[in-house]
Amino acid sequence: MAEIIETFNYGRVCTVPPVPGEPALEIKELTFTYPGVANPALSDISLTVMPGEKVALVGPNGAGKSTLIKLIAGLERPPSGKIIVYGNEAGDCHHRVAYVPQRGAVDWRFPVTVREVVMMGRYAHLGWLRWPTRADHEAVGRSLAEMNVADLADRQIGELSGGQQQRVMLARTLAQEADLLLLDEPLNNLDVPTQELIFGVLDEQAKQDRTLIVSTHDLGVLPLHFTRAIFLDGHVVVDGPVAEVLTARTLLRAYGVRLHYHEGIWDDNDVAD
Repeated sequence: MAEIIETFNYGRVCTVPPVPGEPALEIKELTFTYPGVANPALSDISLTVMPGEKVALVGPNGAGKSTLIKLIAGLERPPSGKIIVYGNEAGDCHHRVAYVPQRGAVDWRFPVTVREVVMMGRYAHLGWLRWPTRADHEAVGRSLAEMNVADLADRQIGELSGGQQQRVMLARTLAQEADLLLLDEPLNNLDVPTQELIFGVLDEQAKQDRTLIVSTHDLGVLPLHFTRAIFLDGHVVVDGPVAEVLTARTLLRAYGVRLHYHEGIWDDNDVAD
């Protein structure tokens, strides 16, 4: 459960306001190398994301998608380059950034109820030493209902199915009321109804001018749910509207597979030599 708790800056309540007119996210010449590893996980990343954008991060395994999301969330510190969130350096104000890790990164055996997990989304506003107020409990209740897990509120998180656990993590994010939402592979191994519920909620968040950055391997959802795609492979290969990024040339370079798009469906039967 450490991946959940780490995102709240160890209880420091943030009051730094956004800078009016600034992008939701600005990354300048970012390079990051894990300790003991020769080659950088990310090299010379520069990009700008405006409020309300729905951005998909795509690329092969090991492309640096999870690393980039953790850097934006403030869970890793870049040795070079800058990450600016709403005009402030990443990490200065965690309540503006909500992070949903991959399910495999969470210890679901941690003895905590669904309601307690969702209340963690309010700690960025409360700190660790203040009791939740009525407004906090109301925010948790709304989030549980929106993700259709209110009936599970008193269950242990480890007792839930994978889809239910993912909905709880999204409810925690909604309770935080963050401006920038970072989701790392939120659709893995989920059934279609759960995926559609998640996308419906994310679409509503974007309508409220919140910004979404979602890493995914499911290329079929991009034309339906995203306004922009960033293709990573250690660096930014292509960045732009979905139709311009998901070209046969780009996909062949990244996956060694030629994909054809016909009326909303990707056909991956044409494998490159």
